[in-house]
Amino acid sequence: MMTRDDCLARDKADKLSSLRDQFDLPDGVIYLDGNSLGARPKAALSRVQQVVNDEWGKDLIRSWNKAGWFDLPSRLGDKLATLIGANPNEVVVTDSTSVNLFKALAAALHKQSREGRSQRHVIVTERANFPTDVYIAQGLASWLDRGYEIRMIDSPEQLNTAIDEETAVVMLTHVNYRAGHMHDMREVSTLAHARGALMLWDLAHSAGAVPVNLNADGADYAVGCTYKYLNGGPGSPAFIWVAAQHQEDFRQPLSGWWSHASPFAMQPQFEATGGIRRALCGTQPIASLAMVECGLDIFAQTSMAALREKSLALTDLFIDLVESRCSVHPLKLVTPREHAHRGSQVSFAHPHGYPVMQALIARGVIGDYREPHIMRFGFTPLYTRFIDVWDAVDVLVDILDNKRYDPAALRDAVT
Repeated sequence: MMTRDDCLARDKADKLSSLRDQFDLPDGVIYLDGNSLGARPKAALSRVQQVVNDEWGKDLIRSWNKAGWFDLPSRLGDKLATLIGANPNEVVVTDSTSVNLFKALAAALHKQSREGRSQRHVIVTERANFPTDVYIAQGLASWLDRGYEIRMIDSPEQLNTAIDEETAVVMLTHVNYRAGHMHDMREVSTLAHARGALMLWDLAHSAGAVPVNLNADGADYAVGCTYKYLNGGPGSPAFIWVAAQHQEDFRQPLSGWWSHASPFAMQPQFEATGGIRRALCGTQPIASLAMVECGLDIFAQTSMAALREKSLALTDLFIDLVESRCSVHPLKLVTPREHAHRGSQVSFAHPHGYPVMQALIARGVIGDYREPHIMRFGFTPLYTRFIDVWDAVDVLVDILDNKRYDPAALRDAVT
């Protein structure tokens, strides 16, 4: 049986332990919610002060050129590309995940239609997908008014029958936000292509959390956010990736001036620029973009392989401790035990999941809650320690054993 001293010893031997020092984590808090909002890199505060005080305050509009503001979405995209198996000039950091999903899905549907595949009118996704992904697909399908159908599956095993000659696009989240289940990207992408469909991945719970290799695994399009495991800040801009072979015929309806071939020619007719910048739209939020870079720079000091190894060790330990020390309580593991199908989070269902999570948060153990009855715990190897896992389970044991939670707890707006 693992002890607290064993956890301290594992932290002492951890080759990634120094990375934690680059984050500003409050005293007395065990932060297990990096899968929802990452912790703040210490460098982010000085970086945003530099943008506001110097680049904006002193150089004013000259900073679009002098400080490299105009090229920031592309420069950040190249840094992020190394974490998701992409090449330079294949990623831009811009807009929100929802907006980027709209662009990518619209481009994929347009490509299928333009190439004479009018019989392909189905978008395959999961019923348990993050709701905004489904909403975006539903909204786009209804606006196009071409009889598009959203076909939702209830388990990965149903993909084989759901993807057929009518499928235009398969749109999946690589790691499920609620359960933490991870798809085999290569297997699913290969299946989609074999049936003539295009493959669109949402990497919101993958980028910076698990190794991703978009090019090697045959993806066509991908989107994701930077404010979870990438630690870009609340609501920080998302990213979009388009495979090189699709870039020159990439068409998306939000054709703003930043995706124009000559934005400052001020021409009345749109002419798309070349490459991945076709996925841009309007003027970029520079202060937010600048903070994203602080999180990305920390990843350059390690590797996704090293982070994955620690992630699995942390989540294995958490599962083992919860199941051994809380066995008398009605907890159900929702996250897969198999490493090949587990992201960097662990979810347990409990009949009083929400009030138990509120009690944990009140005691300084911060996770979050998702319907139905699911407590989510995110493990960010950049700053999560083994001793954090032990101490978090200690608090959970006390709350459950002594019923230190209020079953009638009122719901906050954000859970």
